[in-house]
Amino acid sequence: MTKDIEVKVVFAKGSMDDFDGTQEELDALVAEIKEMVANGAFEDATPITEEEEQELELLIAKQKGLQ
Repeated sequence: MTKDIEVKVVFAKGSMDDFDGTQEELDALVAEIKEMVANGAFEDATPITEEEEQELELLIAKQKGLQ
């Protein structure tokens, strides 16, 4: 990944609601994911579209029995 591109890590709303751990463990997981992104682990990844994001939110809601 080129260092000229600013990468923003965004988690789908509700995607961590069922995380089974402490807040400190969740913070460490998020930090590790952000570090992986900064180090190029996802350099071939492509951003999702707004439509895909909405589909993911619907899927998460269905899994939680909200829809």
